[in-house]
Amino acid sequence: MDAYLAVIAKREVREYSDRPVPEDMLTKILQAGRATGSAKNAQPWRFIVLRDPERRRTLAGFMRGRRNLEGCAAAIAIVLMNDQLRFDAGRLAQNMMVAAWALGVGSCPNSIHPDHHDDGRALLGVPANASIATVITLGYPAPGQPRPRPKADPDEVLARIDRLRLEAIVSDERFKA
Repeated sequence: MDAYLAVIAKREVREYSDRPVPEDMLTKILQAGRATGSAKNAQPWRFIVLRDPERRRTLAGFMRGRRNLEGCAAAIAIVLMNDQLRFDAGRLAQNMMVAAWALGVGSCPNSIHPDHHDDGRALLGVPANASIATVITLGYPAPGQPRPRPKADPDEVLARIDRLRLEAIVSDERFKA
């Protein structure tokens, strides 16, 4: 799948099949994250790959929504070593999710409930001076879920998505309402 199609066609997947994500696919998704740019090349992140269903189930209890973390094939917790660089964590998460989509793997970002951030850090062994920016669930989409279509027509994809029209959000030279 080409990069443009992967970006415009990427959809969140919240229910997954039982099919495991192969290690070589996980490695490619992690490499996509590692290759992400960051402010002054600070690379303020670390990754925790969550393969164990019981650990994911426990972590799910600390999340804003637990269902897709309980049902995914694997997950990646993005740990931010400098909480002031949250923009970089967002870039990183999006790169990983678009790479997964291009590889045929679904994903969804998840956040820990603020009341349980310390519980999540303790479960994953994250130091007190770091934060869990997001947890990305991964897996092959279950029936009825969006799925990657590597041969899709980009114009058809753009026509189907529920987004503001480009003309409504782009201004030339000066802001227009």
